[in-house]
Amino acid sequence: MSKLVDSAAQAVAAVARDGMTVAVGGFGLSGIPTSLITALRDSEVKNLTIVSNNMGVDGKGLGLLLENRQVSKVLASYVGENRLFAQQYLDGELDVEFVPQGTLAERLRAGGAGIPAFYTPTGAGTPVADGKPEEHFDGVRTVLERAIQADLSLVRAHRADLAGNLRYRLTARNFNPLVATAGRITIAESSFVEDGFLHPDDIHTPGIYVHHLVRSEIHEKDIEQRTVRSRVDA
Repeated sequence: MSKLVDSAAQAVAAVARDGMTVAVGGFGLSGIPTSLITALRDSEVKNLTIVSNNMGVDGKGLGLLLENRQVSKVLASYVGENRLFAQQYLDGELDVEFVPQGTLAERLRAGGAGIPAFYTPTGAGTPVADGKPEEHFDGVRTVLERAIQADLSLVRAHRADLAGNLRYRLTARNFNPLVATAGRITIAESSFVEDGFLHPDDIHTPGIYVHHLVRSEIHEKDIEQRTVRSRVDA
């Protein structure tokens, strides 16, 4: 059975609702599902809780949702590239939960694996641990972290087949495999969709985790900060 949907707008409109928790793959602007994020913005749903490594930059990536005032809460490990994010937080418009990057990855992995919570030493004794149960294991102080299971997950693949099997490209894999497993509903966009099946050894995310698939509609790949050296003539 093909999981391919005609457009990102159609796939998102069928499931997007106010108040959803949405997990989004990507790291900075690398590996982000740009077409799906744009479709989510255009859906006009509000009061979203976004789970992602970061919130993109002003005017790009998840920054589009901030501009449209669709986000009420963010769980992220880094948000330093987005001035609008900072302004909305300081103005009290945005609730923010900072999560150490490794803890965020494990919370998503646990959500996809059906593990309700886990103990980690990361953050113990800091504000990250405020209000959370603590235990000592072999003399090490640890804090209990809850798994993350999103209502909707949005991910970006490089190649896919009609069954929803996904393969990511190089470092654009980043958080995408974890996000894909943590969603009650997962929509993937892919640069290339093959008619046959991907070779089993090439699959990073099995299609069982993917409910809907779309072809990427926005192919431009933005870079947060372009840094180059002066050209040295031979």
